[in-house]
Amino acid sequence: MQQNLFDLSGHTALVTGASSGFGAHFGKVLARAGARVVLCARRSERLHKLVEEIAAAGGTAYAVTMDVADAESVATAFAEIDKIGLVDVLVNNAGVGAPHKFTATNEQDWDYFMETNLKSVWRVSRHCIDRLRASKHAGSIINIASILGLQTGIGLSLYATSKAGVVHLTKSMALELLHDNIRVNAICPGYFKTEMNEDFFATAQGLAFIKKTPAERWGELEELSGPLLLLAGDVGSFINGVALPVDGGHLVRSL
Repeated sequence: MQQNLFDLSGHTALVTGASSGFGAHFGKVLARAGARVVLCARRSERLHKLVEEIAAAGGTAYAVTMDVADAESVATAFAEIDKIGLVDVLVNNAGVGAPHKFTATNEQDWDYFMETNLKSVWRVSRHCIDRLRASKHAGSIINIASILGLQTGIGLSLYATSKAGVVHLTKSMALELLHDNIRVNAICPGYFKTEMNEDFFATAQGLAFIKKTPAERWGELEELSGPLLLLAGDVGSFINGVALPVDGGHLVRSL
């Protein structure tokens, strides 16, 4: 029988923003692959429902309340996570998004996007990396960026800037942590229908926008599963510092 190259048995994975959307999906995918999964978010009631769903499917998951934009909340959460085990797969998924034209933004908007989308990646990663290095344990960190971190769009200046920061932080981390045997990569999703954007994609404007993309459709969540598992486990052991678009060719469309 061929070995399952994507097997994550023996690993402990942490997913931020796990109460819905990408995060909830990533939690289920990692559990199916055999990892013990720590699900983190502010909405604890949703986390507990997801834990039950994963357990019913034969997986192992834990719910830990965490607000990635609050340093004390993250520290408290890691104190609880330490009792579960050493996290060696981290998925920095938590984030916010909303359209804001540059001239309509203010300092509060800037702080909101940068704190949640960018600084939180640094904050949660520091806790995880400090523990991995102290234990001399290998690890994989996957930061969820966006194709808007690679190429911007109208009315999305703060979101795009925060995600561009995630991409560059990913590359810097990868370079510096290489000799600690900690790989750091990013996934840059294109347009997927989630709780964050489903109202827009239900409108005529949203449907028209999708039809103009090369694939003429939004992505299905399961189409993120392969990239996630590739970067999480040993099968991707020589992949480091990559910002991987998963966008149906959106970024390579013809001028």
